[in-house]
Amino acid sequence: MNGEWLVRGRDGRLCVYLTSDDAVLCRAEHTPGGAWDPPRRVGGDQKLHPVLAVGRGVDDYAHLVSWRPTVPAQSGLVHSTHFRPLLAALDWTPIGHPNTKGDRTGAPAVAVDAQGRAHVFVARAGTGLGMVAQKEKGGWDPWRDLKGPDVQGTPVALAGESGRVEAYAAVPGGLQHWRQEKPGTPPVLGESLETPVRAGTLRALATSPEHTTLYYTDDSGDLCAWRPGGKPVALLAAAGPGPVAAVRCELDGHDCTLLAQRSSSGRVAFAAYPTEEEGAGAWWTESGPQLPADAEVSLGRDHEDRVVAVSLSPSAGRLLVTRRKDEPGLALTAWREV
Repeated sequence: MNGEWLVRGRDGRLCVYLTSDDAVLCRAEHTPGGAWDPPRRVGGDQKLHPVLAVGRGVDDYAHLVSWRPTVPAQSGLVHSTHFRPLLAALDWTPIGHPNTKGDRTGAPAVAVDAQGRAHVFVARAGTGLGMVAQKEKGGWDPWRDLKGPDVQGTPVALAGESGRVEAYAAVPGGLQHWRQEKPGTPPVLGESLETPVRAGTLRALATSPEHTTLYYTDDSGDLCAWRPGGKPVALLAAAGPGPVAAVRCELDGHDCTLLAQRSSSGRVAFAAYPTEEEGAGAWWTESGPQLPADAEVSLGRDHEDRVVAVSLSPSAGRLLVTRRKDEPGLALTAWREV
């Protein structure tokens, strides 16, 4: 899954999305902060490949993107909008293929601009990044070739605090950044960074009105933070493989960024530091039980604006939840299976 797949709906209920063999499933709180309902299928009966990108708009609508098989050896991308966790999501809508037709070209990413329009990014077969965006009054614009080098691994996409959409991708020898110059325009190829990057470790977060911050793991195993226009900073050693989860929150009166990752020991590791002040340092603190190797972690905030962390193990079918306690620091409740 690509993006923070823990989403707080407009009604305050938390919702998580997960993939099965041929569908996307949703689990949601029945009441904010209460018990969770069983998983249910999202977007109708179309069969999908087990891949999912999730993006959340300022209206708290969840935008979901996946690949579906079409004819033998070919696939197409599909999109659904989920307005509230306990409502049925819209049926999957075909949005095409970055190369017109063909098989899957990679896992997609989705970001939602200030007007609520989804922008879907995916590697093109051959080279570069493809994008398709919703029109303001319905429907989709044509696919665009955003150019650039060959994309390695999964791109990430987000809307900054300005509402303008950005995307990042690992490319041979480094990282590439695309950004809208003004709302409603296609993102353009921008700054590149020469750095060793482990594919599949990217996560991006809006960290100020001017900047987004990209987190990635380099070849030495360090978790690094990069904001275009500056130099990358090695924050601390990555706790484990894969991307970190990230959320901004207030800790003891300070704007902080909280990171979480399944550690090599199998537990969830947390680290926090003042937002955009990587020089202040950070360190991991592990929490909860040991998790299977396929467990993923996501971060969000609940109806009371408390930090929430969830871990999901597809093989074991276990969803565990913890929340921040109402006390100083980052004290968490005991992990609870739902």
